[in-house]
Amino acid sequence: MIMKFRLHYLDLPGARPYRGPMATELKPENSPQGLLEEYRHGFHDSEENYVFKSGKGLTNEMVERISAMKDEPAWMREFRLRAFEVFESKPMPTWGDTALLSEIDFANIHYFVRSTDRAEQSWEDVPDDIKRTFDRLGIPEAERKFLSGVSAQYESEVVYHSVKAELERDGVLFCDMDTAVKLYPEVVQKYLSTVIPVNDNKFAALNSAVWSGGSFVYVPKGVTVAMPLQAYFRINTENMGQFERTLIIADEGAKVHYIEGCTAPKFSTSSLHSAVVELIALDGASIRYTTIQNWYRNIFNLVTKRAIARKNATIEWVDGNIGSRLTMKYPAIYLMGEGARGEILSMAFAGEGQHQDAGSKIIHGAPNTTSVVTNKSVTAHGGKTTYRGLVEVLPNAHHSKTRVKCDALLMDDISSSDTKPTMKIDEQFATVEHEASVSKIGEDQLFYAMSRGLAEADATAMIVNGFFDFFIKELPMEYAVELNRLVKMEMEGAVG
Repeated sequence: MIMKFRLHYLDLPGARPYRGPMATELKPENSPQGLLEEYRHGFHDSEENYVFKSGKGLTNEMVERISAMKDEPAWMREFRLRAFEVFESKPMPTWGDTALLSEIDFANIHYFVRSTDRAEQSWEDVPDDIKRTFDRLGIPEAERKFLSGVSAQYESEVVYHSVKAELERDGVLFCDMDTAVKLYPEVVQKYLSTVIPVNDNKFAALNSAVWSGGSFVYVPKGVTVAMPLQAYFRINTENMGQFERTLIIADEGAKVHYIEGCTAPKFSTSSLHSAVVELIALDGASIRYTTIQNWYRNIFNLVTKRAIARKNATIEWVDGNIGSRLTMKYPAIYLMGEGARGEILSMAFAGEGQHQDAGSKIIHGAPNTTSVVTNKSVTAHGGKTTYRGLVEVLPNAHHSKTRVKCDALLMDDISSSDTKPTMKIDEQFATVEHEASVSKIGEDQLFYAMSRGLAEADATAMIVNGFFDFFIKELPMEYAVELNRLVKMEMEGAVG
């Protein structure tokens, strides 16, 4: 077994200037100092035309009512009720930011909000107020220009869904989860909760009890989805709980890229986002899952995401975390087939009053598997970031290779960053590497940039751009306009 560990404390981050399309657009008023408090998606809409809004709190009767309103089969209603029992019996996590977790008031949350009574296939049929919201977020434009399919979720349910004809001809199934339960029950029952069991944790159990919306994707054997599928999730209601559930299956030799974006309004009280995402890549398949989450700082973002890769399969998580009060999210990959490969690229930004507790989990369960984890975070104005990661090499997973690299950039003396890696190696013939660095923007860097005519704010923003360059390169920049805008906001400091 070969193990390499490096820990660096640097005076300078060594980030090269970002030379993409955003670099020339930086302006003093859009600097990290000037825009930290601005949040461009903080608007919210009137709820007077909503079809249904549950009272606060969750009971057995409410779980049954959600299932009845969705006209679900008996097996799904029983699934929900069992999950509700698990949720009530499970304790809150005793690790992580327990002080912030204690602020969650489950009795003060609306668990199901229905803004319209059906998901439209034509954009023109979506209610005007919801249409205006997604117009402002750039969803229709994105669909017209770049995407194979779009699913737009507003509150608890999908309100707009479109799939290009060529996907349907290839046999690709892409719809919201509510529709999948009715149209493809055999596939859903076969794979649902096989990656993330109901009793995995308290929030996975809560999602299983009250899930609504989310995406279902099945790609048949040998089919490559040339353009990405996208979903967009919007919370509009105060004290709202959004619990989308996503299930993606790539059959043998199939390939698919799925992108999701998330935003929420600015409210004085907290809302909860607790999604569950399950990815299954069968032999030789490939799944890339890209997330850009830009929550306002009143959102508790507590998400469970996990993938299984079979023989020679590839799973890639590209994970961006911006805003929120507290994020706890650790995309996981279980490499369970020989030759399987996993990669996790993640970035996080934490400002005042925010804690980004994010990381990764890699389980090597088969021989000749490889994984790479790259995590970078920026903290400013007293924010906090934590990288919490697990790498485990199981017995007989010989000749496995894994490399973890974590870099943190502190913008001031009152912000903080922690790296908490855990490594469990039960196989002698394995290669494990871990490297971590913590750095600040140095005066020499700022002086050099400012001597070339940049204001201090622009120089700082340029250095941050360079620090996140690895992440930007992995985003297909020609895709959704909204994704580019969210990343640009993070680069310029305009976060929740």
